[in-house]
Amino acid sequence: MNLLDPYKNCRLCPRNCGVNRLVSSKTDLSGFCGETCQLRVAYVGPHFGEEPPITGSKGSGGVFFSGCSLKCSYCQNHQISHHGLGMIMSLEKLFEKVEQMILKDRVHNINFVTPDHFFPHVFDLVTLLREKGLDLPMVYNLSGYQSVETLKAAADYASIYLPDFKYSDSSLAGRLSKCEDYPGVALAAIAEMIMQKGFLDAGHSGSCTAKRGVLVRHLILPGKVENSINALTSLFVEFGKGLPLSLMSQYHPAVYQKDEDLNRFVSEEEFDRVYSHAIGLGFEHLFVQFPEKGPWPRPRKSSFFPDFRQPDPFSS
Repeated sequence: MNLLDPYKNCRLCPRNCGVNRLVSSKTDLSGFCGETCQLRVAYVGPHFGEEPPITGSKGSGGVFFSGCSLKCSYCQNHQISHHGLGMIMSLEKLFEKVEQMILKDRVHNINFVTPDHFFPHVFDLVTLLREKGLDLPMVYNLSGYQSVETLKAAADYASIYLPDFKYSDSSLAGRLSKCEDYPGVALAAIAEMIMQKGFLDAGHSGSCTAKRGVLVRHLILPGKVENSINALTSLFVEFGKGLPLSLMSQYHPAVYQKDEDLNRFVSEEEFDRVYSHAIGLGFEHLFVQFPEKGPWPRPRKSSFFPDFRQPDPFSS
């Protein structure tokens, strides 16, 4: 299949826009992700903000794509997901950058962040890397809102999946991410990922770097504790206590929200309720990001709140 064929009638994500992305400019588009078939990348470089088995000691090889098929209103990477920050890059140029990162920085893996709307390019890039003997684990850092059909196409090109499971509440998913079908779609997508790769093969202590498997993430949203509690319960019921789970408290107000809860950080009380529920369910491989300590209000700069206008977005 020609690299560009899937973009002619794009159905790479569950929104099934069906638009022709073989156009000359973004202004011609009606597709949700807002991207043409031209590959656009916001950042390539070592990333040290992932879970220990992904980050390791030398970092994960981050490749951050512009645009997004979910576009949560509160996105921490809003500069690239909503505002399209990034540069058009040929597949050959991206290969050069990734190759240089592997040889210079000795990263443990290649970490594709929000790649699903550019899957055809990503698959070709993985093929090129393997042909050159650069066969590192390929990490797909995803929103959870993926179609099973597209994930089946990704199976031969992926080693590790890092999906989010953001919502158990359909109405909340509709308000914040314009996809009321998120809970069911995401659970089906995660089930497909686990069927392909199994659970993450590295211990939760971080003593070794992962080579294969699935680790599910959940970001606690301020004022939405019940959504988190029910999300963890759903994951436990569907996949059991052996599911590797990452519980994140890093929510950072990125842009003003109509929902006032989302204009603040997660409180310690909110975090404790969700964390206690995860412990009570008995998850055996639980990665926990505890809330930052310190004075309130918290500073606006954070390593979890990148600035993609800078050469190193995570330098803070």
